[in-house]
Amino acid sequence: MLTLKDLKPAEGSRKNRKRIGRGQASGQGHTAGRGNNGAKSRSGYSQKLYFEGGQLPLIRRVPKHGFTNVFKKVYQVVNVSDINDVASVASIIDAEVLFANGKINSVEGLLKVLGDGSIDKAVTVKAHAFSKSASEKIAVANGNAEVITRA
Repeated sequence: MLTLKDLKPAEGSRKNRKRIGRGQASGQGHTAGRGNNGAKSRSGYSQKLYFEGGQLPLIRRVPKHGFTNVFKKVYQVVNVSDINDVASVASIIDAEVLFANGKINSVEGLLKVLGDGSIDKAVTVKAHAFSKSASEKIAVANGNAEVITRA
């Protein structure tokens, strides 16, 4: 019967690590596999990550392109159909309710409601922005679309 104490790796599947700089008999003594002289043979040597052997690096050959707008507003998007799914849980739907039901990834940030799908329950929806069709569909269902202003 095979027990835990009898478990061993298959023969030849495991190799001993190379012990570098441990004398001539090891086969990796003297220069320890670093060659003879030069910066690469010294301790503390490190090459820049983008160094390409003196060739002009790719990061300098490729021109700069575009920029990042730090004032861009990034919204988490929810459709009216998602709100209809959550409407049975709460009468006031905000980011916390949507996050708890897995419709958005985070409570933080801005929330926008889009008009894809339909809604048949009268609910109050609190979000930072609404598309025109979304606010119309919520109003047709006798609901209320409240715009949250960031303080």
